[in-house]
Amino acid sequence: MAVSVYIPTPFRKLTGNRQNVQADGASVAEVLADVDRQFPGFRALVFGQGDTVPAHINIYVNKQEITSLDGIDTQVRDGDEVAVIPAMAGGSGEDAAPPRKRIGALTPQQVDRYSRHIIMPQVGPSGQRKIMESSVLIIGAGGLGSPIAVYLALAGIGKIGIVDFDTVDISNLQRQILHQNDDIGKMKALSAKETIIAYNPDVEVVTHEAPITSDNAMEIIGRYDYVINGADNFAARYLVNDTCHFLQKPLIDGSILLFDGQVTVYLPGQGCYRCLYPSPPPPGMVPSCAEAGVLGALCGTVGTIQATEVLKLILGVGDSLHGRLLLYDALAMEFRQVRIRKDPNCVLCGEHPTVTGLIDYDAWCGGAFGHTNEEEQKAAEAAAKARDRAASAMNA
Repeated sequence: MAVSVYIPTPFRKLTGNRQNVQADGASVAEVLADVDRQFPGFRALVFGQGDTVPAHINIYVNKQEITSLDGIDTQVRDGDEVAVIPAMAGGSGEDAAPPRKRIGALTPQQVDRYSRHIIMPQVGPSGQRKIMESSVLIIGAGGLGSPIAVYLALAGIGKIGIVDFDTVDISNLQRQILHQNDDIGKMKALSAKETIIAYNPDVEVVTHEAPITSDNAMEIIGRYDYVINGADNFAARYLVNDTCHFLQKPLIDGSILLFDGQVTVYLPGQGCYRCLYPSPPPPGMVPSCAEAGVLGALCGTVGTIQATEVLKLILGVGDSLHGRLLLYDALAMEFRQVRIRKDPNCVLCGEHPTVTGLIDYDAWCGGAFGHTNEEEQKAAEAAAKARDRAASAMNA
């Protein structure tokens, strides 16, 4: 049976940069085997060294994930489409603040600044006040964090937090619009703050110029209403996901690599990043942007989608990307969506969770794919203490 197989850009080096290839087979397993026959090495990219599809790879038949069907034994018919979607990590690359004052009547200057919002029926004066009263934490001031921060600042978000401990390098300037040539060598968080304030001095910018870790994630993330993930590594992605789950924070997640982008939204109690990718890929299996490259303009497309999603959540309008993974293929100039679901067996948000606290994500993503009950207990105790500290700080 002739089936169309969608090839993501990280895998296209084997297929002569073709987006879709035709393969024969009565099941997903047979189709993938035929692709490997035509393009030797494809199977190793998908399966690694094992015989089962690893957790960092999702496979869809006609936009439905095969784990909700019959796995790799799922039957296919002529004209069906099989899509292979790997996880991507690319994103670039103090005491709790007191609650912000409620926004009253807008000043004449604010009415002028936000007039194009205010005349929209979905926003209006009350919606603009909601935006100005909200706080958003952006993980990473790089490729994705740059357009996110700029557009949220222009929209009038009341408080923007920036987590980044890197310095501006000349190689960043191909895509990271928060920074300019004169910023080379400067802390990215500081450069980001200066750019944001230059755009809109009304925005409060809080910089977090240290790595986000299991020791500080609860306290940092606990200060904000919404979290946008633009991290460039899997350890940070899982850490931010788990922390948002424990703190019940909406998470807008995005990733980029080469010409591909992915965006989705995780709402509290309704699924998480681990439902989509239960565990990270083996070290070296998925290249970073620094290793494989990324089209600079792609960052703008994906980042502005993330900014749009958080504004929709604040305003309570439209349909968010919750339950959907938006895939952007810039080479084909094509958007597609696949459904994602909350996994009842998820180790974090499922019916019987085994991950009950933050863990050592660097070690876990570095090769220790799993942890013992003793480690979970220690992590749970540490997370409970962190939650208590964060709660005390926010209530102070």
